Amino acid sequence: MDLAKPAIDIGLFTNQLEPMLSFWQTTVGVAFIELLPIGNGVRQHRHSIGKSVFKLNHVRDVLTPSAASGIRHLTVASPAVTAPRKIPDPDGNSLTMIPQQAGTPPLCIHLVVSDLDRHRRFYGQALGLPESQHAQFMGGETRLVLEQGDATPDPAQLGLGYRYMTLQIFDVLKAHAHVLASGGREGSAPRRLGEVAHISFVRDPDGNWIELSQRKSIVGSLD
Repeated sequence: MDLAKPAIDIGLFTNQLEPMLSFWQTTVGVAFIELLPIGNGVRQHRHSIGKSVFKLNHVRDVLTPSAASGIRHLTVASPAVTAPRKIPDPDGNSLTMIPQQAGTPPLCIHLVVSDLDRHRRFYGQALGLPESQHAQFMGGETRLVLEQGDATPDPAQLGLGYRYMTLQIFDVLKAHAHVLASGGREGSAPRRLGEVAHISFVRDPDGNWIELSQRKSIVGSLD
């Protein structure tokens, strides 16, 4: 699968807007890009981590506690630190800030999985990400680290915490069909968001949610 943008985006959901914005913008030092209303009482506050978009989705309705997704930890190269610092955000999401250095991925996503070999095949073959080291994949400049552990089967898409990853691709219909043909599961069928994007969701073997996005501002056309 060819990436239209050399990075993986990450999305979380929260009910605590102001504390979360303050933490991520001030403590971590991510840069605000834009605010997007995405419907059903959800407003997406988009920030940059290198070429990745960090999507802080504020949900109007109260989110009830639910099992965590496989995305359990982020490592972010931050201008705010000179030495590694592990600190949770106001919702308790696990995060390590590391100094920005040449060659260091701006964002590293740590994904806990139930079957390491099965997930290596999914991310390497169905999604086509290159494996740089054992169980470590590169989505452009973003590192995805798979870790064997207590994975939650079929985590809900909407819930507190880190919930989904996004890959920007050139042809969502082709990419979606390829993932399903390669053993992936469908989360939601491809659909068009006006003149903004075509998107779909697929799911890895544990059911973690992965958005496939053909965004017009990146690829130039939705045709």
